[in-house]
Amino acid sequence: MKRIISTILTAVILLTSPLTMDAKKPVDKQKAMKEWANYEATTQSVGQNGTKSLKVWGFGKKVDKAIEQAKKNAVHACLFKGVPGNSNAMKTPAIFANQGNILVLDENFEYFYDFFNENGDYLNYVNITTDGYPSGQDRREVKGGYKVAVNVQVMYDNLKQRMKDDGILKSAADRFTY
Repeated sequence: MKRIISTILTAVILLTSPLTMDAKKPVDKQKAMKEWANYEATTQSVGQNGTKSLKVWGFGKKVDKAIEQAKKNAVHACLFKGVPGNSNAMKTPAIFANQGNILVLDENFEYFYDFFNENGDYLNYVNITTDGYPSGQDRREVKGGYKVAVNVQVMYDNLKQRMKDDGILKSAADRFTY
């Protein structure tokens, strides 16, 4: 009898365990989008072969997490916000500027959620150009963690081509229906 009860309890525990639940939890879109509600980025220079050098800020509980967030912010800015210029470089326009940035993001939320996930495809379009950990004015301890600035090179033209190849970026002709 004890063995039957033990087997039943083990089965109940395994069946209700988080390990047996679906690996992909429902995503709260509003919570996910708050990561990009407010960040700073500026164009530092325009490089060869369709690259943009940006100075981007990121926030994280640890410096490593803040650096990773800054990389995501750099790609996000190139896709959706655009990046202001400075005295050395013109502004970088958002890749989706002509398609309604928020609409594109909302209509393709799962695509971009996966794209920006930890170790996601966004990493294929960034080179970090800051040596070591940010220091001085580029590293600030703030409530809840760190705010850091890093110089990031974004492969802007390659990123734009990826969005075209994946059918997210539409040409002007694709946007008109007859």
